[in-house]
Amino acid sequence: MSTGTQEPAGTAGTAGSAGSADTAGTTDGAAAAGPTRPAEAAQPNEPAWQRLSPRLIPVHLAWLALPAFTTLATLLGTGGRPGLQALITLASLTTAFLVVAGLNLTRLLTTGYRITTERLELRSGLLFRSRRAVPLERIRSADITARPLHRLLGLATVSIGAGAHGGSAGRALRLDGVTAVQAGALRQDLLNRRATLIAQRPGEPGPEAPPPLAELSWQWLRYAPLTIWGVGSLFALLGTAYKILHDLGVDPLKLGLVHGLTTAFTAVPLWLALPLALLLVAVLGTLAAVGQYLEGWYGYRLEREEGGILRVRRGLWIHRSVSIEERRLRGVELVEPFLLRRAGGARLNAIATGLGSAEENRTRGALLPAAPRAHALRVVGALLPDDQPSPLTAALRPHPAAARRRRINRAVALVALTAGALALPGIWLPVLLPVAAAVAVVLLPVALWLAVDAHRALGHALVGDYLVTRAGTFARRTVALERAGVIGWSISQSPFQRRLGLLTLTATTSAGGGAYRVRDVGVAEGLAFAEQAVPRLLAPFLEAG
Repeated sequence: MSTGTQEPAGTAGTAGSAGSADTAGTTDGAAAAGPTRPAEAAQPNEPAWQRLSPRLIPVHLAWLALPAFTTLATLLGTGGRPGLQALITLASLTTAFLVVAGLNLTRLLTTGYRITTERLELRSGLLFRSRRAVPLERIRSADITARPLHRLLGLATVSIGAGAHGGSAGRALRLDGVTAVQAGALRQDLLNRRATLIAQRPGEPGPEAPPPLAELSWQWLRYAPLTIWGVGSLFALLGTAYKILHDLGVDPLKLGLVHGLTTAFTAVPLWLALPLALLLVAVLGTLAAVGQYLEGWYGYRLEREEGGILRVRRGLWIHRSVSIEERRLRGVELVEPFLLRRAGGARLNAIATGLGSAEENRTRGALLPAAPRAHALRVVGALLPDDQPSPLTAALRPHPAAARRRRINRAVALVALTAGALALPGIWLPVLLPVAAAVAVVLLPVALWLAVDAHRALGHALVGDYLVTRAGTFARRTVALERAGVIGWSISQSPFQRRLGLLTLTATTSAGGGAYRVRDVGVAEGLAFAEQAVPRLLAPFLEAG
C-alpha cells in the first residue's frame, strides 16, 4: 500500500524505492531530496533514505533575527554609541545564535529517515553519528506540528512516539522539516501500517467522516480570563524584556511610553494610582489570557478516525495535530481551577499510554480546553463504552472528619506563621503589630473556608471498571482511571496522618502522569478500597483482621 507516488530508483524522495511494496511519500519529496549519493543507495529489498526539505534553511537562519533586532534596539537606545558592556552582550548573543543556527543546519544536512516493512529508521549527526530504529508495532502516535515559519514555507514537524517512559527510548523521534503533504502522508502511513488497518486501495473514496466529538465554540472565550496564566505570562514577558534591555545598557524606564506611564503614576495620589495600576494589570492580563487561549485552541476539533484513533487538531500560529489510540486510553482527568469552577467550567485531559513523560502527557493529552463542565461530561460519555456508567458524575464517598481537621490545622498554622513574621519586627517597630493583627483577622476566615472546601473536594469511588478519586481546591482534579490500568499501590503515612488514623493511597500506572492519589482516607477504608479496586494485588501485604 502506498500513500504517495513511487519515484525512480536512485532518488530519496519517497520512503520506498522502486520495486518495493511498501512506500510512503509524495512527489514533492523527490524535488526536496535530490539524487542519492552512491553510499546511500538502497539495497535491493530496502527502501531508499529520505531527506528533510531544503526549505528548512530559512527557518534555521531566522534564529539570527533576534540578535539583529537587539542590535538595532541598542543602537537606537544609546544614540549609536553603545557601551563596552552592551557590545560584549551583543557579541555573545550573536555568537550563541550563530552556533545554534549552524547546529540546526548540520542536522538538516545529515538527517535521513526511511520506513521498511518492519521498522522506522532515523539517522543523523556529522561527527557523532546516531541511528535509531523503532519497530512499527511499537509506534503509538504520530503528531504533526506546524509553526508560523513552517506554515509559511509549507513545512511541518512530525513527532513519532514509541510508547516508552524515560531514557532515550522514551524520547519521540522528530522529523523537523518535511513538507506538509509529506507529513500527512507519513502520519497516515505509519498508523495504517502499525495497526494493519489498510482496508481499501489508494484512489478509492473512503467512508464519510463522522461528525467531530467536540469543536471550538466562541462562547468559550469567556472562560479564558479565569486563570492566572494571563497575568503570569504578562509579568514574565515584562521581566524578560526589562532584563534584556538592562543588560544591553538601555534603561527601560526612560523609553517613551514607559516614561510617560511612570510620570503619570507618580503625579496622582497613591490611593488612586494603585487601583488604576491594578485595573491596567487586570485588563492586560485578560487580553493576554484571551490571546493565549486563541493561539492554543483556535480551530480546535476532537475527532474519531477509522481504526479507533482520537485526533485533536488545534492552534492559531502553531498548528498541532495529536493522535491517541482509544485502546490505549486508560481514563480521563477533569481539571477545575478555582475561578473556572465558580463559573461552571472545566478542562479535560486524557490518561493514555504512549504519550511520553508526565509533562508531555499534560500537553499532548489535552482533549478539551476551558469549556462548560456539562460539555466536558458529554465528551467523556462519547469516549466511554455505552454500557459503562459515567464515572465523573457518580457520587463519591466522603473522607473522614480527621481529614478536615488536618486541613484546618494547616490553615491556622499558615496564618499564624504569616502574622508572626509580621509581628516579630514589631518589637522594634510597634506600627507593625496592628498590621499583623489585621492580616490575621482577614486571612483566618479565608484560610478556614479554603480548608473546609478542600475537605469537601475529597472523595473516591469505584464506578464500573473505573477507580475515581478527587482532590484539590485551587485546582480540583477528578480522575477516572481504569482499574485494569493500575499496576501497583503505594501507601504512605506522615507522622500527623498516623496520629489521625489516615493514609494516602497512590495508584501507579504506565499511563498519564504515572501516579494518582487518594489523599487522607481512613486506614481500614483505604486498604479495603485498594483491595476491592484491584483484587489480590494488595492482599499479600495485609494482615488478617
